Amino acid sequence: MKSEKQLHLGAFMRPASIHTASWRYPGGFSDANFNFAHMKRFVQTLERGCFDAFFMADHLAVLNMPMEALKRSATVTSFDPLTLLPALAAVTEHIGLIATASTTYNDPYHVARKFASLDHLSNGRAGWNLVTSANPHEALNFNRETHLAHADRYARAREFYEVVTGLWDSWADDAFIRNVEEGVFFDPEKLHILNHQGAEFSVRGPLNIARPVQGWPVIVQAGASEAGRQIAAETAEAVFSANNTLGTAKDFYADMKSRVRACGRNPEHLKILPGVFVVIGDSVQQAKAKKRQLDSLVHPDSGLGSLSVMLGCDARAFDLDGPLPEIPESNASKSGREKLIAMAHEERMTVRELAQHVGGSFGVMEMVGTAQTVADEMAQWLDEEACDGFNVMFSSLPEGLDEFVDLVVPELQRRGLFRTRYEGATLRENLGLPRPTNRFFQS
Repeated sequence: MKSEKQLHLGAFMRPASIHTASWRYPGGFSDANFNFAHMKRFVQTLERGCFDAFFMADHLAVLNMPMEALKRSATVTSFDPLTLLPALAAVTEHIGLIATASTTYNDPYHVARKFASLDHLSNGRAGWNLVTSANPHEALNFNRETHLAHADRYARAREFYEVVTGLWDSWADDAFIRNVEEGVFFDPEKLHILNHQGAEFSVRGPLNIARPVQGWPVIVQAGASEAGRQIAAETAEAVFSANNTLGTAKDFYADMKSRVRACGRNPEHLKILPGVFVVIGDSVQQAKAKKRQLDSLVHPDSGLGSLSVMLGCDARAFDLDGPLPEIPESNASKSGREKLIAMAHEERMTVRELAQHVGGSFGVMEMVGTAQTVADEMAQWLDEEACDGFNVMFSSLPEGLDEFVDLVVPELQRRGLFRTRYEGATLRENLGLPRPTNRFFQS
C-alpha cells in the first residue's frame, strides 16, 4: 500500500561520487567525471529508479586545498553543468536536472537564459541550485583579489534571485501567437520589460527566450547559516541540508518549515532533502567492510586537504594528535565549518580523527547497511519529520548506484514509501510543487 508520506530522492553527483577515493575503488570508472558515456549510464540508471532529480554540484575553480591533496582528487576536472545537463536531457525523459550556478560570479541574465533554455530542452525538468560560492579561489578567476564577505554575498544573491525570476516572467505563457497569415509572431501586449534598478544590478530585460515550461525552474538552496536559512525560506523550493543526526535534522526541519510559514508561504512547498552517503551490502557487516575498504583508499593528505577546505584554513599546521585549535573566522561556508568545529569539541576528536572523518565523504551523514536497514532509517527520518526525502550520494560508481537502484528502491517501493512510476511530466509536478504565477501577467 502507498504510504501517506512519500520520499523524494535526488542524486548528488559532483558530477560523479563525492567520496575522495571512489575513483580508485575496484570496478569503478576512474574517468567518470569527464566521460559522457558513463554520465549517460548513471542518469539513465537513476531514471530507471524513478529518482526525482540528478543534481550536479559545481565550483568555478579547482578546490582550494594543498597540491599534495589536490593531486589525489578526481574533481579537479569535470564538465560545465549547463553544458552537460542539456546533453543528458536528450537521453532521458522524466528525471529532473538540477545544476549549481553561483550568484557571486555570474550575472542574472546569463543564469536566467541558460536555465530557461534547459527547461525548454528538457520539457520542464530544470532546477537551479542558487549558491553564493564558498571557494575563495573563485574570486581570482573573475577579476577579484578577494572573495566577497559572507553577508555581501547573500545580499547580492537575494537581489540576483529577484532579477532572474523577473526575467523568467518577461513573457506571458501565450505571448507567441505565430500568426502566419497576418505575419505576427508575438503579441506585444504580452511582453514585459523588467527595467530592474537595484543596489547590485541594473537589468533592462526582457529575456530573449519564452517563459520556461515550469514557469520557473525549481529553485534549490543549500546554505545552512542564518543568512542561508533565511534566503531559503524566502525563495527556495528544495533545500539540500547537511545534518548528521536525527535530532539536528528534526530541529533544522522544524526551523525551516516555521520560517517558510512566517514568510507567508506554504511549508509543503519547500522540500528538505538532507545529504546521505549510502553503502549497501548483503549484510551490515559486509557493508561496513566495503566502507572500510573505500576509506582505506583515501590518502592522509586528502583528509587534511578536505579538512582545510571545510575549515577555511591550512590544517597541516595543526598538531595531528591534539584537539582542534581555535579556528579563525574566514569566508568559507559558515554552516559546514561550525558543524565540524562543534563535532570535534563534542566528541573530543583529535585533528587526525577529524581529518579521517571528512577525508572520504566530507563528513556527511552515512547509512551503511543492507537495503532493509537503510530503508528503515530513511522511513524513520521521514516519519519523524526530519526530512521530505534525501539527496543520495553513492559510495562508488557504477556499483554503489546500481545497488541502490536495484536493492534499496524496490524495498522502499514495497513499503509504499516511494513511487513506482513518475507521477508528472515536469520536475515541479514530481516534487509536488505549484507552477509559479507570472507576476506581470495573470492568466
